This record gives sequence, C-alpha cells and structure tokens, in this order.
Amino acid sequence: MVTGGALAADGSRWIPARKRFLFPVRALSKVFRGKVLAALEHAVARERLPADLDVGDLLRTLRGTPWVVYAKPPFGGPAQVLAYLGRYTHRIALSNDRLLALHDGVVALRWRDYADGNRMKTMHLTAAELLRRFLLHVLPPGFPRIRHFGLLANRHRAQRLAHCRALLAVASPPRPPPQHEAALDTLRRLTGVDLTRCPVCHEGTLCVVARLAPGTLTPALLDTS
Repeated sequence: MVTGGALAADGSRWIPARKRFLFPVRALSKVFRGKVLAALEHAVARERLPADLDVGDLLRTLRGTPWVVYAKPPFGGPAQVLAYLGRYTHRIALSNDRLLALHDGVVALRWRDYADGNRMKTMHLTAAELLRRFLLHVLPPGFPRIRHFGLLANRHRAQRLAHCRALLAVASPPRPPPQHEAALDTLRRLTGVDLTRCPVCHEGTLCVVARLAPGTLTPALLDTS
C-alpha cells in the first residue's frame, strides 16, 4: 500500500498526489522488472541458485518482455483493503477444521466456492499435492511477510505520522478500548477453529450439558432397563 502523498524533503509541508493519479503504471512496471532481474543477477553472481539452472536465456527473455503491473484504488475504501490483507498476513493458509479425512494417502478438505453462491464443498487431494499447495504460502528464508517503508518505517513511524497529521490538521484516531476477549473467540480469530460447532458436520451447535470439576468422577448413569 502506498500513501497518497509524501512529506517534503525538509518536512515543512505535505505534498499530495494528484487527484486520481499516484504514479505512471508503465514506469512502475519497468522499475519493478529492473529490481527483480537485478536481484536474480545478484543471486547468480553469488552462486545462490542451483548450479544446473541456466538462467542466462531466461534473464534475456525477461529483460525484453514488457511486464504488467496492475494498480487501482480500492472500491470499498482503505478499511476493506486492510481487512482483506489481514486475512492473509495474520492467519495460516489452511486451518485444521477444514481437514475432514485422510484415507490411502488422499486428504479430504472443505473449501468455500465463492463463484457458486458461497457454498461449502469438499476437495480431495493427495497428501503430496496438499503439502505442495500449502508450502506455496511459506515465504523463503529472509523474506518477511510485512515490510514497512517511508512514513510507516518502524524507526520513526510514530513521529512521522504525528507530523503528517499536524500538517493536514487531522486529529489522531482514538485508541480502541481494551477488550476482554473470551477464549473461544480468541481461538476462532487466530486459528479459524470454532469449538461451538460440531466437529463432524460443522453445522450443528454444541451445547454444554454439564461441567466436570478436575478430579471428580463421572456421575453414574441410571439403568432404567
């Protein structure tokens, strides 16, 4: 995400981006292509790629191919963008409650088909294919999931944002009140597991019928036969 403007070099004023324009997309695509290819060439020079991998022809082909960078303003505003990114940056790719069964090396898992009325369906994948898809969401070593630059850099984020708000005459957002979240809600938010749902059908609601204190014996059942 990119801010719609920036601080002046001396920090004296806020320079807004032009309305409906942030930067030229074609120029961005060339810069992005150059950065990626430079990183690949650096990896080749430092012998960080497999020795049997010939990337010379690939680099020449990529250098002469136009790259496409797609940028547009969010339809639902910044809040929708943050909510969308948060689902991917702060959650795992596959929660345990979606795994249904494992039989003869084939895993059955639930998935939601948004193109078919948001219906829940069952998918069957081999264990190897499931692991391959899961590992696509694991970043290589040294790659952080979230990286902050500019105004949001961790080193001076608080001071820079406060200065920007002062220049724009915008009040600081109020701090949210402390929330005492229940353990069930915390587990659902972090893992996607809902302990109030039936672990078999995932539709019915579990109801508490009794609470057994630690160390107590299970009450005997009456035999009415």
